[in-house]
Amino acid sequence: MSNKQQQPVSEVKFWIQRLGKTTLRALHIVGVVGAGGGILLGIEQHLWLTYWILAMSSGLALLVWEVVRDWRWLIQLKGVLTVFKVLLLFLLIPMDNWKPEIIIFIILLSVIVSHGPAGLRHYSVIHRKVIHGKKEIKG
Repeated sequence: MSNKQQQPVSEVKFWIQRLGKTTLRALHIVGVVGAGGGILLGIEQHLWLTYWILAMSSGLALLVWEVVRDWRWLIQLKGVLTVFKVLLLFLLIPMDNWKPEIIIFIILLSVIVSHGPAGLRHYSVIHRKVIHGKKEIKG
């Protein structure tokens, strides 16, 4: 077996990875809902800041998870659009009056990234074609 062939993942490791990623996603959604709701409703920042921290830390953990799993994620449309969403978050500071619109756009972009067809998500912006990386741990 060559080094490039992927070793099978044990069932225990598979379930640990799957439950770990699912837990991170769940925490991320809770954080996004709490912070996004606070921003959209114009609630004082201190009331939703904990959710913001949860969304950012879990989102960063998910991003690192993907890059460590397979660096090609960064050149696939799902990775490029995720990095773009992070950059859009930085617009919340100078474009304070546009916070609701930016948050709504990021949420809509998230749905496309998460639930779009595989041919869209796996499209490489470098290779200009669909590329598949290592077997994903869905969760």
